[in-house]
Amino acid sequence: MARWAICLLLLTGLALAAPGGEMVQYKAGDETVSGYLALPTGKGPFPAVILIHEWWGLNDWAREQADACARRGYAALAVDLYRGKATSDRDLAHELSRGLPADRALSDLEAALAYLKGRKDVSNDRIGCIGWCMGGGYALELALHKPLQATVVAYGQVKTRADGVKSLQGPVLGIFGENDRGIPLETVKAFERALSEAGKPHKIVVFPRVGHAFMNPNNQAGYDKTQARAAWTAIWSFFESNLRR
Repeated sequence: MARWAICLLLLTGLALAAPGGEMVQYKAGDETVSGYLALPTGKGPFPAVILIHEWWGLNDWAREQADACARRGYAALAVDLYRGKATSDRDLAHELSRGLPADRALSDLEAALAYLKGRKDVSNDRIGCIGWCMGGGYALELALHKPLQATVVAYGQVKTRADGVKSLQGPVLGIFGENDRGIPLETVKAFERALSEAGKPHKIVVFPRVGHAFMNPNNQAGYDKTQARAAWTAIWSFFESNLRR
């Protein structure tokens, strides 16, 4: 790609594909949206995972998680809910997240699911989802609207009443921090009770002595390497149990 084109992409906030994957396009209603697709080696069909970014947007860390999923044997599609914008500035991230229409985000996620289901190298009955922070809440929303075989909510917004989770059709893994001030333990426990009362298969893991976004090393004040590794161990085990046969 010419240098001027790369500069233009960076200035406009468009994400460049990281090594190992590529940006792909698919339809969401009448609009064309993009995501970062990372595939395992081989022919497939592979189980698949939809990844939903934090409020920073589809950045390098989000793409790295897709690459990690691909190395584990999953076709991984990291969605771009901001449609080309990403930031490391907290104030702008807040603006982007507040300005994201919830119905459009859900439509984009449903389009990502349809895109994966339409690929010949994907097992369309073995698709899961994972989201962090803002993306964790949207992961749950997608699972409430579409059948998924595994959903991971990593410190995202949750439902606290049984009638709010009654439409779930697949198991849920919740990843939370003991000291998360945005999603306190009382809320996590209410989410767990709601899932139990609704009879939905689930596992909720609360990691001690960590707060919000403890899995992301870019969160210099709150990242915990040991607990992040433990969280990934739980996530890989959950995906292996529910997305492989």
